[in-house]
Amino acid sequence: MNKQIAELLSKRDHKTLAVWATDCAEHVLPFFEDKYPKDNRPRKAIEAGRAWVRGELAVSEARTAAFAAHAAARDANQNAARAAARAAGHAAATAHVAGHAIHVATYAVRAASYAVDSAKEREWQYQHLLDL
Repeated sequence: MNKQIAELLSKRDHKTLAVWATDCAEHVLPFFEDKYPKDNRPRKAIEAGRAWVRGELAVSEARTAAFAAHAAARDANQNAARAAARAAGHAAATAHVAGHAIHVATYAVRAASYAVDSAKEREWQYQHLLDL
């Protein structure tokens, strides 16, 4: 499945990758928010990625949100939460460099593998990318 996702990613435009990345990150965000309900840095990173897609936010602001989500990941002491925060950070960073999108997928699968089923998460990612 990794190879199929990588192939599809290479055929999508930058903004579609950012939409997919933010959707993938949001899909696993509950793994973070359930453990750290008062820490909104990963959610804000996802929102920043979406705002960039809509033309409402500069790349530099999305990068700042990405750094904040990664700081939340460093602060987290639970594996699934940490991976979900990293996914959110890479989702926002996709505004800066499209190649961050694949890292969102990797961290989302990692979060799911700590909490549930990584194969199911990868299948969801693939189907969602096909839908976009």
